[in-house]
Amino acid sequence: MKPIASSAALAAVLLLALTGCASGSSEDPMLTSAGKSFVLRGISGVLQVSQITGADSPNKTDRYAVYGTDLGSMMNDGDRTYFVFGDTFGERSADQIGGGGSFWRSNTLGFTKDDDPSDGIALNGMIAEEDGTAKELLPSRKIDYDEMTKIPTHGVAANGALYLYYMSVSHWGDPGRWDAGYASLAKSADQGQNWTLMDGVRWPGDSGFIQVSPYKVNSDGGQSEIYFWCIPAGRFGGVKLMKVAEADIERQWAYKYYAGLDDMQKPIWSEDMAQAATVVDDTAGELSVVWNAYLGRWIMTYLQEGRGVVIREGLAPWGPWGEAIDLVTKEEQPGLYGPYMNDRYAEGDGKTIYFSLSLWDPYNVFWFKATLEK
Repeated sequence: MKPIASSAALAAVLLLALTGCASGSSEDPMLTSAGKSFVLRGISGVLQVSQITGADSPNKTDRYAVYGTDLGSMMNDGDRTYFVFGDTFGERSADQIGGGGSFWRSNTLGFTKDDDPSDGIALNGMIAEEDGTAKELLPSRKIDYDEMTKIPTHGVAANGALYLYYMSVSHWGDPGRWDAGYASLAKSADQGQNWTLMDGVRWPGDSGFIQVSPYKVNSDGGQSEIYFWCIPAGRFGGVKLMKVAEADIERQWAYKYYAGLDDMQKPIWSEDMAQAATVVDDTAGELSVVWNAYLGRWIMTYLQEGRGVVIREGLAPWGPWGEAIDLVTKEEQPGLYGPYMNDRYAEGDGKTIYFSLSLWDPYNVFWFKATLEK
């Protein structure tokens, strides 16, 4: 039998426990900036690993009538990862640059169980029609100044289903600028084969919530919440933040908007999107945010028009966020955009990250990697 501890020893243990609580050590490290400082000091070893889409890729996606496409944001569901593509064309001339061609679909979806990112991504297939051609998930009117296309911005698995957030683009304008009628989401209960539009959940086209990057935070014993970093249509707006309980993802009223910090430096969540605060003041396009275990920090990638793809480190979802660091410059990869990460694809506990990247010429999606230096 162990001896009974003295009252002095018990008091010391209690004091230590209380001190730990007071210092915030019981807080989820993903959801607090307390006691943290920036540790990311640079990027090294940036390398194009492989090509994911196109006739010249190892996946030979032209067999699905995917000759040219872009984007390639990712969502995980079990052991399957889905790659979500934007405007997709089945036939193009070999020397064509940028979007265009025939057999146009506004969006398509590939999937893989490949868990080794080091040699590229091997797609196991695409969501397809009976004839084997990649299916358009969310049909659009394809009428300029009405609804030109429905572009998926990101997806997330929740409540046993897949949810795909998209923007209804009414008109493509000057480079980096476009108009959106609204943003919304669609749901699939059969692993991406069929989709239902959730028209009851919409954000206005002139809001800052048109393109999103979601990340599910699993709470201990409670409801999981999904955080969304959001930007307007185009590539010239700052980043805002919203969240929703996973169970309420289909309820517009349940989304809450980050509206700054209170006197105790705790986040304020408002039901009014007009109260939303900017968490990153920059010109951000096609952003992606994940938790990085190696840094113990959030990392955000996006296109900064005129510069290239940059990466930032965040101490909490709402920040503060560090300075933008070059990830891939426009001189290194002309016509680059759409840098999407997935924390499933990393090495060394997140020291090496992998990401998809679109190149305007040849209008396809490529696979890159980079090493984080801290």
